[in-house]
Amino acid sequence: MPVLSVTPDPASLTLTLVADLAPAPAGAWQLWADPRRLERWWGPAGWPATVTAHELRPGGSVHYVMHGPEDRESAGWWRILAVEHAALLELEDRFVDAHGEPNPGTPAVGMTFHLHPTSTGTRVTMINTFSSTAEMEDLARRGLAEGLTEVLGQMDAALAD
Repeated sequence: MPVLSVTPDPASLTLTLVADLAPAPAGAWQLWADPRRLERWWGPAGWPATVTAHELRPGGSVHYVMHGPEDRESAGWWRILAVEHAALLELEDRFVDAHGEPNPGTPAVGMTFHLHPTSTGTRVTMINTFSSTAEMEDLARRGLAEGLTEVLGQMDAALAD
């Protein structure tokens, strides 16, 4: 899936990515609804994810572990805030320790995925929300925009079979 745009907005503390997918929203929704498909795109190349819990409903959570080189692991969870089947997913993403507790010094990032039908499939708009300018700038320095572009770029392959 080509990412069409990446737009940081320091005034609103957001980073917005827009991309297109071939399937209609109901098919594209499987990227989030099916934990095995989620594993195929959530995480940068070289850091495949394993979803260990998946409850995609308001108040639910998704727990995952990304597996990196040299047996390194990075665990995280999504706290699900809002779900509208095939249209909207709003969550808070956070890295956690081996006990599922938030890692000190790692921010929680708000994420909202909007799925809109187009004449050729689905337009995905991903809005990342930060709690401060310092947090947004720190994550930008760490390559968040490039990482998210790479992650969203894996969605087509996750839908291929």
